[in-house]
Amino acid sequence: MSLNHPKTFALEWEGKKFSIETGRVAKQANSVIVRMEDTMVLVTVVASPDINPQPFLPLTVNYQQQNYAAGKFPGGFFKREGRPSEKEVLTSRLIDRPIRPLFPDGYQHETQVIATVISADGQNDSDIPAMIGASAALMISEIPFQGPIVGVRVGRVNGKLVLNPTVQELETSDLSAIIAVSAESVVMVEGGAKFLSEADIVAALDFAFEKSQPVIELQKRMAAELAKKKMVIAEPAQPDAALVAEFEKTIVPKLREAASVTTKHARYAAYSVVKKEAVAALGTTADGVDRVGQVKAIFDDFKTEIVRKMIQDNRRVDSRDTQTVRPIEIELGWLPRAHGSTLFTRGETQAIVTTTLGTSADEIKQESLEYNYYKRFYLHYNFPAYSVGEVKRMMPPGRREIGHGNLAERAFLHALPDAEVFPYTIRVVSDITESNGSSSMASVCGGSLSMMQAGVPLKEHVAGVAMGLVKEGDDFIILTDILGDEDALGDMDFKVAGTRSGITSFQMDIKIAGVTKEIMAKALDQAKAARLHIIEKMDAAISKPAELSPLAPRLITMRIKPDRIGEVIGPGGKVIRALCAETGAKIDIEDDGLIKIFSVSAAGAEEARRKIEMITKEVERGQYYVGTVRKIVDFGAFVEILPGTDGLVHISEIAEERIQSVGDVIKEGDQFVVVVLDVDPQGKIRLSRKRAFDKTVDEVRAASSGGS
Repeated sequence: MSLNHPKTFALEWEGKKFSIETGRVAKQANSVIVRMEDTMVLVTVVASPDINPQPFLPLTVNYQQQNYAAGKFPGGFFKREGRPSEKEVLTSRLIDRPIRPLFPDGYQHETQVIATVISADGQNDSDIPAMIGASAALMISEIPFQGPIVGVRVGRVNGKLVLNPTVQELETSDLSAIIAVSAESVVMVEGGAKFLSEADIVAALDFAFEKSQPVIELQKRMAAELAKKKMVIAEPAQPDAALVAEFEKTIVPKLREAASVTTKHARYAAYSVVKKEAVAALGTTADGVDRVGQVKAIFDDFKTEIVRKMIQDNRRVDSRDTQTVRPIEIELGWLPRAHGSTLFTRGETQAIVTTTLGTSADEIKQESLEYNYYKRFYLHYNFPAYSVGEVKRMMPPGRREIGHGNLAERAFLHALPDAEVFPYTIRVVSDITESNGSSSMASVCGGSLSMMQAGVPLKEHVAGVAMGLVKEGDDFIILTDILGDEDALGDMDFKVAGTRSGITSFQMDIKIAGVTKEIMAKALDQAKAARLHIIEKMDAAISKPAELSPLAPRLITMRIKPDRIGEVIGPGGKVIRALCAETGAKIDIEDDGLIKIFSVSAAGAEEARRKIEMITKEVERGQYYVGTVRKIVDFGAFVEILPGTDGLVHISEIAEERIQSVGDVIKEGDQFVVVVLDVDPQGKIRLSRKRAFDKTVDEVRAASSGGS
């Protein structure tokens, strides 16, 4: 008798085998296994039967990669999976963001979604099956989830859109967008691009929506056959009509007045005063019944209604119209010891953004089941509680900080100089010091400015802006450069970053069921106008890269023939260690012959370059060198003319007159000028001392130095 009774729903999805299975694994949870080719993800959903009284959706999502899935051992001393990697954190966010708005109002059961990668084929990223699996597990569960949704990755290779491109295809793609859609609309967007136009992004959204529908239908068929009976969610208690009327008559005028205060903290203080007045006046009935909870809920409802109505009347809480960017102030280079620094202020959002330049030793090794590589550029985002005037415990970077940093980092990937041109490792740090909306986009602007100020030759300035939405029925208003209030009370947070040439990074989250193509197109066009305005302000501060910061390490690159690498390294690394010790430089040699020389001083880097050139310099007949006697033998002397390169001066070529013993004329350690007589096919070098008597040591050294 079988203990497992799997049920599989499968299709061929754009040329790939795809299936959703349930009933085999984790049967005490709501579980599915989603398979795309040989990549498999187990997704489980469990909901507590008890109601959580907290005033927010009690949903947690965790994505985890098991190294056995790709036949790998975990790193570290204990060889066991540890704290979540950046990939795991970012994918957890990708799963959470599209499903969170689709839980019904009033759902307060603590819910946990866990996606575990159990097989990874190295070509099909597990994040897409994980997103689909979360939706499918919710659809067959007792939870009244308002799905299904499908997540897809869209690439563009040679101008053609590709659904769920492989890791290899992504290497040549100028787009990598993760798009989540429902049966009706787009619900989440996240991605990066190589200077694509707004029309290109809209085309990718259309493509994702169309290609997702077969998997939408697959989940619907699965739910129709297997879904459990759904929980009944109690309708939220309606506030007393008389209380609402009294609140509207006595409190709403004061609330409108508070909403008109243009600065954040003064407005919040005004809100607080009005709320206290409302609770004092209406929180208790004449016969002592407590209505404080009702009064606070009514307060929040009216506040949302007032702010949204103001926006519909083309007047926002800070008095701007819907398309105006907040005032911008830029202070460059104000941290005296940073390689590059900017204080970027936009309205009540502010960031200290710094750039630090380092060597290849400062690169970060990135490992996942799909790929391993080294990052030479990374951006770290910090959001301390004081930036919003709050007191909180200091904690390591959380999911929000990692997600915002990744979004800002992605904005620069196609604007950075090539490693051959600028082989520094670049670290950008954004410390948010004030926040009232779009701090991640302030990090993009500040990052571009600080890199330019540090001397990083960016191809163009990169800027970002966050767009909002207020939608009532079929009518909608797009907001440029949203505030924190507009993010909280509006229907969309759509961040778009890019250059004059096009879009490089984007992220959209919504609080409604979805947005249409028309809304996305208008938001992208409005974001472009704002981005160009911001870039004008940035260009006024610094329009091209400055001279390399004098505090940054000096770097020289050179290339040698790969077959000469061994000569620079020397036996057991002897030669390169000596070069580093003598010049104070750090020397990195790559397999293709590219050499990077780093030094705190330009002189040290230049001296290391000169010495490497001498080592790898081709020895030719007729060239003069200052040689050092390394060994004396009966028939002559071996003389080092370049580091690690010796030639033989025969006894007959030492002096003009005939000599009986080499040691009578020269000794080990002596230095003199020699000329190359011949280099045979085996690389053996014949030298002459007597034929170079017309050259002095100083002359040859001067000529050698000038030629290098």
